[in-house]
Amino acid sequence: MGLAAKTPEENSESSLLLPTTTPTPDGAAAPNKVPNDPFHLTYIIYFTLGLGYLLPWNAFITAVDYFTYLYPDASVDRIFSVAYMLVGLVVLLIIVFYAQKSDAYVRINVGLALFVVSLLIVPVLDLVYIQGRVGLYAGFYVTVAAVALSGLADALVQGSLIGAAGELPEKYMQAIVAGTAGSGVLVSFLRILTKAVYPQTGEGLRKSANLYFAVGIVVMVICIVFYNVAPRIPVMKYYAELKIQTINEEKELKGPLTGSVLRSTLWGVVGSVKWYGIGILLIYIVTLAIFPGYITEDVHSELLKDWYAVILITGYNVFDLVGKALTSVYLLENSKVAIGGTVARLLFFPLFYGCLHGPAFFRTEIPVTILTCLLGLTNGYLTSVLMILAPKVVQLQHAETAGIVIVLFLVVGLAAGSLVSWFWVI
Repeated sequence: MGLAAKTPEENSESSLLLPTTTPTPDGAAAPNKVPNDPFHLTYIIYFTLGLGYLLPWNAFITAVDYFTYLYPDASVDRIFSVAYMLVGLVVLLIIVFYAQKSDAYVRINVGLALFVVSLLIVPVLDLVYIQGRVGLYAGFYVTVAAVALSGLADALVQGSLIGAAGELPEKYMQAIVAGTAGSGVLVSFLRILTKAVYPQTGEGLRKSANLYFAVGIVVMVICIVFYNVAPRIPVMKYYAELKIQTINEEKELKGPLTGSVLRSTLWGVVGSVKWYGIGILLIYIVTLAIFPGYITEDVHSELLKDWYAVILITGYNVFDLVGKALTSVYLLENSKVAIGGTVARLLFFPLFYGCLHGPAFFRTEIPVTILTCLLGLTNGYLTSVLMILAPKVVQLQHAETAGIVIVLFLVVGLAAGSLVSWFWVI
C-alpha cells in the first residue's frame, strides 16, 4: 500500500464504507451502512468546533479599538498577528514530527483548555490591574502573552482537528471550515451590537471587550463538552472502527511502523499534498497581509469614522462565511484551477495599493468595501476547496497526517502574511 495519489472521487464517502462488511443471508459480504446522524448532530459539533478554535483570535482582533485606546503607542493588530502566528507555527512544526507519537484526543482537549485560560486573562487583568486606565504597558505585554498562548492552543487544536476531519467524509471538513468563518461573523455582529449599545467612551469599550471574552469563554466550554461527546455518537464510532481496521490491515501487510518508516511516510504525504499546501500558503499570505492590519489602520473614512473598520471587518467575515458555505453547494474538484485561483489573488496587492495611492475614486469607501468582500469570498471558497481535497489524495490511514501538514502550510502563510502586512506602513 503505497502513497500514490488518488482522485477525490476515489476517496468519496462511499469508498470509506468498503472495508467494513457484514455477512448477508446468502453468505456474501456486503458493506455496513453508515449509522444515522439524527438532527445532523455530528455536523453541528464539527461546525461548533471550527467556530470555537478561531473565536479567541477573532475576539482579540475585534476588540482592537479597546486595546488601541489602552495602548495608543502600540501597533496592536500587527503585533497580535505576529505573536499569534509565530507561536502557532513553532508548535505546529513540533506536532507534525510527533503526531504519530501523541494522542490527538489529548492535544485537542489541552488546546481547548488553554483557549479558556488565554481568554480569561484579559478580563481578569482588567479587573485586578488595568481598571480602564490608559498607558499601562505592562498590561499590554501580558495581553500579548495571552495572544501567544492562544496561538499555542490554536496549533494544538487546529492541526489535530483538521487532521481528524481528513479521515471523515468531506462534509465534516466543510463543517469545520465553515465554522471558522462563523466565528468571525459572530464576533463581528457582537462588535456592532456593543458599539451601538455602549457609549464610545473608555468605559463603553471596556464593557464591550469584556463581553467578547465572556462569550468566547462560554463557547470554548461548549466546545470541550461537544468534543468529548462526539466519540459516543454512533456515526463517529463507525468511522473510528473503520480507521482501526484500516490501520490493522496496513500493519499486517507492512509490519509495525519504525521511526524510519514513519519519516518516509511523512515525506510521502508532504509530497502528495504539497501543491494544495502551496495554494493554502498563498491564500493566507495575501489575506493576512491585508486583513486585519490594513483594514483597521491604513484606510479611513470621514463619513463613517470609527464605524468604517467595523463595517469592513464584518463585510470580510460575512463573505468569508459565504465562500466556505458554497462548497456544500458546489465543490470545485479541479485542483489545478483552485491552485491557479490562489495565484490570481496576488492581484489584491496592487488593487489595495491603489486604494491608498491611486485615483481619487479608488480611494473612496465603495472600492475598498467591494475589494474587502471579494477578499473574504475568495479566501473562504478556495480555503474550503483545498482543505477538503487535500486529505483525499492519500490513503485513509494517512489522512490525519495530511490534514496536519496542510494546516502547517496554512500557519506558515498566516505568519508570513502577518509579517508582510508591515510593508503597508513602510
